Parts: sequence; structure tokens; C-alpha cells
Amino acid sequence: MDPLKTADDLVRSRFPEARAAFLAGSVLTRRRTATSDLDIVVLLDGPPAPFRKSLVHDGWPVELFVQTEAVWRAFAEQETAARQSPLLAMCAEGVLLADRDGLGAALQAESRRRLEAGPPPMTATECEDLRYALTDTLDDFRGCTDPLERTYLVTALLQRASELALLAGGHWLGGAKWLSRRLATADPDVHRRLTEAAAAAIAGRRNGAAEFEDAVQGVLQQVGGPLWAGYRRGKAS
Repeated sequence: MDPLKTADDLVRSRFPEARAAFLAGSVLTRRRTATSDLDIVVLLDGPPAPFRKSLVHDGWPVELFVQTEAVWRAFAEQETAARQSPLLAMCAEGVLLADRDGLGAALQAESRRRLEAGPPPMTATECEDLRYALTDTLDDFRGCTDPLERTYLVTALLQRASELALLAGGHWLGGAKWLSRRLATADPDVHRRLTEAAAAAIAGRRNGAAEFEDAVQGVLQQVGGPLWAGYRRGKAS
């Protein structure tokens, strides 16, 4: 069935009083898969909002994000502070299903402005903390002889290096598949080098570990290089 029609029917039947509603997610894009769900943001005047609920409607898995305008704004502020943007992205890039009083169009325009402006810049202290964490984990990776432990270390390094590359470039973060998508959009070359080398390192292919270390080092060099000796937080002993 058409995801747009299904989402529209759901909103009309369950939330006839909705001020605004958006359908978002991969289901609207070429990235749609057999397991893609309908991400639906609904704005109400008050109770039963706010709540989040997962359900199946006409055979479609649905994630409902039901909020008031005040709750929407609180979430948007929390996301911005954390440099994550799922709610803003859903409203900026989604399809407006309902707009009773103009709130939907206003929030969509605001979401697009905020996404375009980017997240708060990384502070010097945050950068040092991330450099230290990445350097420390990279040292563990160099000394690792257990192939099972190596898998966990590669996974941790891939995530940390990807996040540092995004923050260094002033880009929004993302979780799981969205971390990959954010980096692929922001810096396709770094994304390719990190992910291809990570796969080679996990598989234990020849030179895979060295290639992955080089890819991570490349990210560190963008922000001043590795940091371990001399790193300090708190009062000196």
C-alpha cells in the first residue's frame, strides 16, 4: 500500500484534532527497504500528548511521535545541544500530512533553517576529550591480538572517528545508520576510507589493521593529531 495514504488515513482516524502531522523517514526515499516503517510526528493542543508509540497499521510498522508545540520545542533544543537532529530532520524533510492552523508549515520552515545552520560548534575542551578517547582506543587496537576483541575495538573506533570527523566539520551527528549517512554526505572520502578499512580489519585481511589505523589517524590529524601524554582533567595531584 501507498505509505503516504496509509499515514494520512492513520492521522485522520486517530488524531482528527491534530494541529499538524508529518510523515518522514526512509520510506519516502530511495533508501526504502522491506523493513522501513512510517515515522509520523503529530502535534496536538494537549493530552494525550506527549507520548511515543510503536504499532502496526494496515500492515505497516509505525513509529508515532505525538507532541504539543511546547514539547516539540523542548525536544528540538535538547537535540540541538546534543548535536543530534532526528526530530528536526523528520519535520524538515518529511511530508506535511495535516496543518490545521499553519503550525505545520511554520515548524517545517523553522526545522529547515535550524538544520541548515548546523549544530553548536565543538569546544576546545570537547575536541581534546574526543582526541584523547580516540587515541587511547587506537593504542588498545594496536596491541590487540584477540580477533574477537578486535571486532569491538574497530566498532568503537569507527563510531568515535566518524563522530569526530563530523564535529570537526561542523556537521550534525547521527546514530547507527544515520551516523554512516551523515558522514557519507558530509565527507564521502573519509566515510569510504573508514568503512572499507574497518571491514578489512574486522575480517582480518592482510594490511587491514594498518589501513584502518591510517584512516583513523587521518581523522585525528584534522584536529591536531593524537593526544595522550599531557592530557589532564581536574585538579593536579
